[in-house]
Amino acid sequence: MEVTDLIKSLSSHINPEIYFLLARYSSNSEYMTTDDLLLFLEAEQGLTRVTKDECLDIIKRFEPSKEGRKRGQLGIDGFTAYLLSKECDLFDPEHQKVCQDMTQPLSHYFIASSHNTYLLEDQLRGPSSVDAYIRSLKKGCKCLELDCWDGPNDDPLIYHGHTLTTKITFKSVIEAINEYAFVASSYPVILSIENHCSLKQQQAMAQHMQTILGIFTYYLLMVAIIKSILYFVGDKLYIEQPDENADCLPSPTHFINKILVKNKKLPSDTSEGYVSEEDEGSESSAENKKKLNNKKEGSGKKLKLAKELSDLVSWCKSVRFVDFHTSAEKQNPWEMCSFNESLSVKLANNNSEEFINYNKLFLSRIYPNGTRVDSSNYNPQDLWNSGCQMVALNYQTSGQMMDLYTGRFNQNGNCGYVLKPSIMRDEISYFSATTRDAIPGISPQILHVKIISGHQFPKPKGSGAKGDYTDPYVAIEVFGIPSDCAEERTKTVQHNGYNPLFDEWFEFQINLPDLALVRFCVLDDDFIGDAFIAQYTIPFECMQTGYRHIHLKSNTGDTIPNCTLFIHVAITNKRGGGKSHKRGQSVKKAKRAKDYTSMKSIGVKNIDETFRVAIQPLRDAADLRDNVQTELVLFKENCGLAAISNVKQCIRLLSNRITSCGNGVTLTLTSRGDFPYLEAQGIIPEVLKKALISFDNLVGECKILIQTADSVHERIIHSQQAGLEWHEDLSNHCQTSGLKGRKLNKAMENFAWNIRVLKGQADLLLQAKNECLEYLRQVKEAAVSTGLAKPEIITNGT
Repeated sequence: MEVTDLIKSLSSHINPEIYFLLARYSSNSEYMTTDDLLLFLEAEQGLTRVTKDECLDIIKRFEPSKEGRKRGQLGIDGFTAYLLSKECDLFDPEHQKVCQDMTQPLSHYFIASSHNTYLLEDQLRGPSSVDAYIRSLKKGCKCLELDCWDGPNDDPLIYHGHTLTTKITFKSVIEAINEYAFVASSYPVILSIENHCSLKQQQAMAQHMQTILGIFTYYLLMVAIIKSILYFVGDKLYIEQPDENADCLPSPTHFINKILVKNKKLPSDTSEGYVSEEDEGSESSAENKKKLNNKKEGSGKKLKLAKELSDLVSWCKSVRFVDFHTSAEKQNPWEMCSFNESLSVKLANNNSEEFINYNKLFLSRIYPNGTRVDSSNYNPQDLWNSGCQMVALNYQTSGQMMDLYTGRFNQNGNCGYVLKPSIMRDEISYFSATTRDAIPGISPQILHVKIISGHQFPKPKGSGAKGDYTDPYVAIEVFGIPSDCAEERTKTVQHNGYNPLFDEWFEFQINLPDLALVRFCVLDDDFIGDAFIAQYTIPFECMQTGYRHIHLKSNTGDTIPNCTLFIHVAITNKRGGGKSHKRGQSVKKAKRAKDYTSMKSIGVKNIDETFRVAIQPLRDAADLRDNVQTELVLFKENCGLAAISNVKQCIRLLSNRITSCGNGVTLTLTSRGDFPYLEAQGIIPEVLKKALISFDNLVGECKILIQTADSVHERIIHSQQAGLEWHEDLSNHCQTSGLKGRKLNKAMENFAWNIRVLKGQADLLLQAKNECLEYLRQVKEAAVSTGLAKPEIITNGT
């Protein structure tokens, strides 16, 4: 039924690009055979190890004509239907399930967090509802906010204090959380309690949580196991206290199906006492300034805390932030701070490196300024760039910021937890959220996007004054670290929202791929103001290369039926896309002096000598990678293909050109040891000779890299390990050498930079080796599919 609907929706307009694709890959320009489809899937879509049986299955599922299905032929309608199916979606299906390591400390993850979770609208007079909690949990939210106030009959209420928002009971919220906490995933839910209740109603809160959620401790669990009884159903609430010697937080896996309470906590030897009140509404810019000037714990409004509620807090104890130095000296891993929007942005801008290092060990919760009475949202990317985990947004307010939020947490199966980039997790690493330079040890990637066409764009809301037509254009936005942020737009297609044709290429450099988000937004061009039509936001790491379609979403995040965007994607160092270089410039670039990644001076003679040993292997590694890339670009150029093409496409093109030469000219793939070579017979045109010479040079450079990469890698890692031996007592060594103040800080930064560079360059070299092996595999498979070699050649060698 889905295929039929797609074909009907496209019957009035088949995109010329699809005709062109079919003609380019089909044997007779009218339909694709299984061999043709196999070549398309591997050369364009980046699929590997595709079998003819799989191709036949695609034809049977998408070809509408019985005759075509019987003959194993995919016509234009079937090909179009396939390109618009889920199998050609832009989003990589691997990320539709949990695909990241979930055994690292909680502080190493971004955690989906909601602000004023109970609200359905604004925070001045909007309604509060239990449904708001249910909706957030279903969306994958893992940190919920509960603003608790005294209610009648000793029954605590949840609402936004000192406003006209409606009220709901604390008990009803806990009952909903008990039922829906783990609908999206089994990873832990954190209840962020903003407590304004009297002692008696705090005790009621604790009673409700214990009774409804149940208490979990390892002691009770062991008793249950020893007695061979079934553990009672209500065991969600985790209150096992942390080991005083713990040096990091447990992992999400450790807290599977558990609920943690975030709140103030009394000292262990105290049965009652006062704590500073958690009140987001009272956080003013003046108070934030005091915090940064060593505001002491305990100042401000006081609240008597019930021991029963305090005892439910384990790994999320709320403490006030003083400064980074105080946190480094006194804060425990199970203690966490909350920051309002203004303070956190100030820290991210003025103390970027310190904020990132702080967030490696401790949890940070960020919430919107109290002045956002309309429940608008700030840009979460600014705080993710600093490694903040719980960047809380108003889930009830749709728009661009929630689009980014939804996109981010789709990256890991929408489980509510996304692993931060390694540069934000590694103990010894240097990274600034405000950097506009290349990041040490990370190879920038080039994103090439071709916006081909759109289909069935709806009219914007409130566009009746324009009549029945729209003038759409597409904006492509990249969100990430400052050097990655960019925006481009297509031309406007006049009076055509049904099947507009754009056919435009765009290019973006991505320096930190793990943190980048790409947003496609369709707008209606209007001199009064461009109106929103549809959007789609996706993590860069989730994008599949090749010809893809996007099912666009409304401003509330719902998929719009039959509203699609057809695009082509190529990404540097990913299958389906090639290394990005401007054509004709590769030779010039190779002749210029190279700008090698080097080591920075620490200012301590012995340490600098340790790192100086790494300079030569770093240069060797850079030469090996650059030589392969230079020959790869030349090979593509001599084949007459764009930089974004892949090796399979080059071999296929060479095969076709040799075949068309006639006069007994042949081309055969042979194997010399583990490496493929092309042998030509007959009178070869000069243009093809250049391409064959480039191919030999590419294989030669790949051979050198494959054979020497391990030894160079070992030398780099040895240098890194030698450097790490200085780390434990680094500060003392620097001070002994007379370094202090800014010079000491710079020495520490340079040390972290050097360690990160060595690790990153070693990883890049191994990645380059794998890429070379992939190039050779593509050569052999393409040669078999085009008849240049027999299938058994693939089983010989690499």
